[in-house]
Amino acid sequence: MNYSGTILLVSHDRTFINNIVTSTLVFEGGSVVKKYAGGYDDWLRQRPQEAKPSKASVNKQDAPPVQAPRARPKLGFRQQQELDALPQTIEWLEREQHELFQTMGDPGLYKKDRADIVATNDRLEAVKELLAEAYARWEELEQLRIDGENSRLAK
Repeated sequence: MNYSGTILLVSHDRTFINNIVTSTLVFEGGSVVKKYAGGYDDWLRQRPQEAKPSKASVNKQDAPPVQAPRARPKLGFRQQQELDALPQTIEWLEREQHELFQTMGDPGLYKKDRADIVATNDRLEAVKELLAEAYARWEELEQLRIDGENSRLAK
């Protein structure tokens, strides 16, 4: 309560946001971010409401064609299993990367055959690449999960 600095908080817990924050940054679409005073419920009250003409004032000939909103992709069963397994995979790869760094830092390695040194270095590079791919996939699947939750909450 006495902290005078700024904290950037990201959460899907609306109650938590309402109870903690003093202002909210909201992605409005089209790469626009707006600041609102208060939490989530305060943003709901403050946000601009789209002007909706009454049905009586809209002539069918004048009405622009309306596209149905696209359904956001949500996580399938196999994707959820993959997402659940990724943290363990990443942990395993990070552990192997650490061990390879230790091996590469050991002067004894450089007393061995050149082929051993090259193989260790090649494996280290492969693990780095696998880690980057795992992190990218984790981010992709996590975004699908969030989009699915958001579309479910919007209904």
